[in-house]
Amino acid sequence: MGLPRRLVVATKNPDKVREVRAVMASVAPEVELIAGGDWPDVAETGVTLQENALIKARAVAAATALPAVADDTGLEVDALGGAPGAHTARYAGPDGDYAANRRALLEALRGTADRRARFRTVVALVVPGEPEVLVEGVLEGRITTSERGSGGFGYDPIFEVEGRTLAEMGEEEKNRISHRARALRALAARAVPRG
Repeated sequence: MGLPRRLVVATKNPDKVREVRAVMASVAPEVELIAGGDWPDVAETGVTLQENALIKARAVAAATALPAVADDTGLEVDALGGAPGAHTARYAGPDGDYAANRRALLEALRGTADRRARFRTVVALVVPGEPEVLVEGVLEGRITTSERGSGGFGYDPIFEVEGRTLAEMGEEEKNRISHRARALRALAARAVPRG
């Protein structure tokens, strides 16, 4: 299966769209990405990252009649038994935002020495009439004890890789090493673009 020439990015999160565009420009520049569609909101009702990525990609492919790519990302913290996992975006509750999620995680880890963690991104590609594709990318790191840096989004200010948080890295550097970038590169490697 090849990558379609046109691909809908199945998210309404502008931070994710920006990151997907930047990564795809380097790994599959011939693919036209379509974002910001008026498809209905898609509830992430799955219990795994794979289920949530497929739910979103299937819904947007059905709504647009175009190939769609979606991802779901989980932050897996060893000391929390892999939590928050598939609930990463809502860790502080359904109304929590990025800052509330970070505060809740730092509080949950207060006094904890083992701060090993990883970001896991699962990307789903749904092309109507073709087999669905799932790939993943993982970035190992640790949770800091306080926020550092002003870049990125989500948990970036508290996720450290080799001494620096993702928020302390420039966008280009982060997009080279990130979990989402690794998953998108895996997707591009599995497929040769086609018309």
